[in-house]
Amino acid sequence: MYIRFLGKGGSDKTGCPALYATDQGSYLVQGWRTGHPGAVEIPHLLTGFAEPDTFIGAMMTDTGRGTFRLTGRPITDRETLNQLTLEDDEVAIEVPKAERNYYGGISVE
Repeated sequence: MYIRFLGKGGSDKTGCPALYATDQGSYLVQGWRTGHPGAVEIPHLLTGFAEPDTFIGAMMTDTGRGTFRLTGRPITDRETLNQLTLEDDEVAIEVPKAERNYYGGISVE
């Protein structure tokens, strides 16, 4: 999987959490481990790095601490993991990239 860096926020150690676009038409989210397989925690601001007219297409639960918890497909293939720097408390998941749809009017840009 080829990944392209979009933005990061929340830690000054290794760039976690971070958001990447993939060549699979999805997003790769590098976030803090939650103790649940395939789930990560990310700061609210990370969602602002999504590509124009798209959003992270996974259900996000607000933790009440300025972060969201979201679930996706755990990244386990070595080739993709080698493109990341993961600390012990971090994992990466793949989540859908959804497109924004505008109804009933003209989109103002």
